Amino acid sequence: MRRIVSVLLAVLVGILAVLTLPGSPARAGTGTGTWTPRPEDYPQTVTRRDLAIPMDDGTVLRGDLTLPADATGTAVVGRFPVVVTITAYNKSVTALPGGSGLAGSDPSYLVKRGYAQLTVDARGTGSSEGTWCAFCTRETQDYGEVMTWAHEQPWSDGDTAMTGPSYMGIAQIFAAAEHPAGLKAIFPQVPAADVYRDVVASGGQIDVGFIPLWIGLVTLTGIVPPAVTATDPTSGLAALVDHLASLATWSAPTMISALGGQEDAYDGDFYAQRSPINVVDKVDVPTFLVGGEYDLFQRGTPLLFENLQKRGVPTKMIIGPWNHLQGSSGADVADAGDGSLAELQLRWFDHYVKGLPDPELDSSDGDIAPITYYEQGTDRWRTARTWVDPRDTQATVVPLSGSASPGTPATLGTTAGSADGVSTVPPIPVAGLCSRSADQWTAGIISELQLFNSSCLESNNLNDQTATLFRTPPLTHDLPILGPIDAHLYVDSTSGDGLLSVAVNDVAPDGTVSRLTGGWQVISLRALEASRTRYLDGRVLQPYHPFTKASESPTAPGQVVPVDVEVFPTGADIQPGHRLELSVQSFDVPHLLPTLPDLLSTLGTIHVHASTTYPSALVLPTRDKAYSDGVGVPVTGPQQSVTPAGTGAPATDTAAPHVRIAVHGRRVVVKVPATGTVWLKVDRRALAHRRLHHGKAVFRLPRLTGGRHRAKAIYLGSVRTSAVKVFRVS
Repeated sequence: MRRIVSVLLAVLVGILAVLTLPGSPARAGTGTGTWTPRPEDYPQTVTRRDLAIPMDDGTVLRGDLTLPADATGTAVVGRFPVVVTITAYNKSVTALPGGSGLAGSDPSYLVKRGYAQLTVDARGTGSSEGTWCAFCTRETQDYGEVMTWAHEQPWSDGDTAMTGPSYMGIAQIFAAAEHPAGLKAIFPQVPAADVYRDVVASGGQIDVGFIPLWIGLVTLTGIVPPAVTATDPTSGLAALVDHLASLATWSAPTMISALGGQEDAYDGDFYAQRSPINVVDKVDVPTFLVGGEYDLFQRGTPLLFENLQKRGVPTKMIIGPWNHLQGSSGADVADAGDGSLAELQLRWFDHYVKGLPDPELDSSDGDIAPITYYEQGTDRWRTARTWVDPRDTQATVVPLSGSASPGTPATLGTTAGSADGVSTVPPIPVAGLCSRSADQWTAGIISELQLFNSSCLESNNLNDQTATLFRTPPLTHDLPILGPIDAHLYVDSTSGDGLLSVAVNDVAPDGTVSRLTGGWQVISLRALEASRTRYLDGRVLQPYHPFTKASESPTAPGQVVPVDVEVFPTGADIQPGHRLELSVQSFDVPHLLPTLPDLLSTLGTIHVHASTTYPSALVLPTRDKAYSDGVGVPVTGPQQSVTPAGTGAPATDTAAPHVRIAVHGRRVVVKVPATGTVWLKVDRRALAHRRLHHGKAVFRLPRLTGGRHRAKAIYLGSVRTSAVKVFRVS
């Protein structure tokens, strides 16, 4: 047993070391603000280990406190705002060399600038007493009590904030919902919203790629002899006994119940009380979210943002091309152009905790947009005002047609029923193994430890060989997407049930297949809860399935039924000459595994029907209302203008007056007509700046990404003016 623990610890430390390696060169981002991080106030820090934090039921949690120190390493006497991190991964492990990568940014950055950092082991983990129960009501109550305790300590000025990724990010939402005195702001990285749908059971099958690894990580770090043992053997032994008991009474039984098809295999109160989405409407403190497009919580983080923003809570979100480990470390956050993770935390807390003025953060048109996201396909960073903004987003229906089977693709994008067909999806139990999905749903461990050939992570070509594919013709213009996607499929199964595992891909002219995102749905759990389903232009865009035993509805073999597959949200722009691809399979290994009672039903063959009777289709949230040339058909409204490749004006707007511009150093002079649509054409080689300003309006320019660039047209919007306007460039 000791040898096994040693090996697992070595793997964990190896992952931590990888997380702190220098990141890849930063891609050009969006931010252009004038804010700069202030210098250090103190030269050193000092840490006090294993402070006792009593809970109201007598359980003692333990925390490590880091304070500013002078040049001799002596703690500075004073009161400081306290930044709290609550972890289930043992604060002693995250204190190892490289361990800060498991907990986000290095806390010394904030501490040297006048903050105190308190890192606390959650109940039943690390050096804390009690039984671990992962976000149960008792544990989330602890969060509020920890924050109140920090608020009242002699080294605290009474104001608090919270940081940390993953488990620590989820804890922040629950803590803020408790409204503890003094809590002023939070900064969650890669947090979940709905734990059942986000990660426990994608589409109704159990996530065996991550959940056992996660439970194993908490268990492993929990049976490491608590750090407090060295100074208080009695407390250390009591904590260790509690941790071992939680493995026998909670962790193992929960996993066995889920895989056995028992109560925990379905959604219900157990998962509801552990889902931040059910308490986020109580959160009212400024919140800065960091998410990943290949993250475990790819689905959930935007939902938290959406709830907070709609209620007027100051909120920002950055979504990058990161898996869970990358999003947790935050090493590449600076690529977005708004600062490093530590710098963003300092800025957020200086303003909302210390009260330092920052007009740009207060403004909706400030230098950090509400949403900053990495756009796959263009490899650039873009911004958005809201999540699935109906002002510039439409539902675009892309029908399936024809008959497909592995090796023989059918068509996406022609009129539904133009080529009626039935496509075959055979059971292939290794499907998904060589794909980005395998890395995503093991939290990024596969790529960090280089367990697979890198080609499996860089392209979906090998996985496509066993998939049933539907492809558009080469696009004549770009296709910008932001948000969740619905795969509305009419299917039957020879076994009466099975899993639909779909991927939305970008196929380059050279045939390289890049996976953008994926979705999953067990056929028998297809029932929709209309009140919680997202619609756009009258079409389902993000289906919500109850996933309860009562909602289960098996089909007869060969019975055709409609199934809405929730495809997790993404930001992408498929370029002219590329193809949009829908891949359909019935397994996703090592991500998902059916419950034992359903194992045989997964071995049936699934058929996808496409006809006027069975109008299977993808429903995409397309940005800029600019995609409807027959490949995709808008659901409502007139046909939209599109921009053909290589031009700088809408194809249907030839009567719009031309705009002449001159580029003079850092100024762009635009002669504007009295009314009409204004297009600004600039050579980005000469104008490498990112944004144009006029009054309070800010227009963002695409960033250079290297290589050769032709002149690019930038749409500025409709104007009503007779004057010559001068746009300031920054």
